[in-house]
Amino acid sequence: MRETTRTFFAIAIINLDTNKAVVGWKEDAFSSLDLVTNKELVFTKSELTAEITRLKTEYAAQEYARNRASAYPSVGDQLDQIMKDMKNGTTTHQTACEAVKNAHPKPE
Repeated sequence: MRETTRTFFAIAIINLDTNKAVVGWKEDAFSSLDLVTNKELVFTKSELTAEITRLKTEYAAQEYARNRASAYPSVGDQLDQIMKDMKNGTTTHQTACEAVKNAHPKPE
C-alpha cells in the first residue's frame, strides 16, 4: 500500500502542477516554477490532499475492472474459443465472459 500512496501523491502533484516543474515546499504549500515564463505556481496542502482523495476514490471505483482483467483468459485463448464456437455453433466464449462479469459486477 505504501507504493500506491506514493503513486497517488506523485500523480496528485502532476495534476495540480500544470507547469510540471515542482520545486518543493514553501511555507506549508507546494511551489513550482514555470521554467519558460519564470512564474510561480503555488498549491496548498489541502488542495494536494483533496486531489489525492479524488485519485484514491477513482482508483477504488475501478477495482471491478482490474479484477475482471485478471480473470479473463488471454486474448489468444479467447480468439481460439470464439473460432471453436463458430465452428461448433456453441456459445462457450460468451458464457465464460458472462461468468467473469457476474463474478466481478460493475458497481451501480
